[in-house]
Amino acid sequence: MPADPDPTPLTWLYVPGDRPDRVARALGCGADAVVIDLEDAVAPDRKEHALRATAELLSDPAPGPVPVHVRVNALNGPLAGTEIRTLAPLPGLAGLRLPKVHGPQDIHRAADWATAAPGLPALPSLHALIESALGVEHAFAIATAHPAVRGIALGEADLRAELGLRDEAGLAWPRGRTVNAARAAGLAPPPQSVHPDVRDLDGLARSCAHGRDLGFLGRAAIHPRQLPVIEAAYLPVAEEIEAAEEIMKATATDAGAQALPDGRFVDAAVVAGAQRVLALAHRRR
Repeated sequence: MPADPDPTPLTWLYVPGDRPDRVARALGCGADAVVIDLEDAVAPDRKEHALRATAELLSDPAPGPVPVHVRVNALNGPLAGTEIRTLAPLPGLAGLRLPKVHGPQDIHRAADWATAAPGLPALPSLHALIESALGVEHAFAIATAHPAVRGIALGEADLRAELGLRDEAGLAWPRGRTVNAARAAGLAPPPQSVHPDVRDLDGLARSCAHGRDLGFLGRAAIHPRQLPVIEAAYLPVAEEIEAAEEIMKATATDAGAQALPDGRFVDAAVVAGAQRVLALAHRRR
């Protein structure tokens, strides 16, 4: 079973699981990871077809040039158990994205289903989607619920509806909570939730810039045209790269805290930030 990609993806492209033709196109459109959706994007009478088509694709150890994850249906519903037991042992599966996770018990339920799958070589990576007020409250407990949890992310559409939010400002605390919980658990920074208007690329760019300021890394997308906007927003610009290189050059001869010629103070935390910038810079295509 393939490991999660390293470094962490910047772009996660969702595609309906009942449309194998779209899945095939998505695998070659430039996303860092493709997420086959068995949940919201698939009508109830197409769920079985979507699972069969996805299982057929993932029976190939290399279903495409990028990792393939699957978002299963709600863990408290009738479909998720069968989906996870079916998909978990397949060699082409890179990870399972678990919707509407309210607490650690949901992670344990999914892990139990995966473990029960016949022929399972290793537990797949689990990525929890936090989409409720209760999930936000339990974010750190979810992030640390099981060793197979490799990431958490905020699902903002359902959360907005539950909280009755009328303004973007209402998401500030849940977003910060999710970022902090992921980092406190030793996980990668979470990706942003989808920007639902696929034509509003300027709005997407502004939203991504704000998300980067909040500590997110990358974003889920629902259309290929969103991918270059997300990538551009999260990759460092020339000035950031130059500053990071200056920091690394200054610390090459002296590992202790010091000041740069322009007065900036450099310590271990600043060096770590510079290393992250340069790691992202190397991802430019």
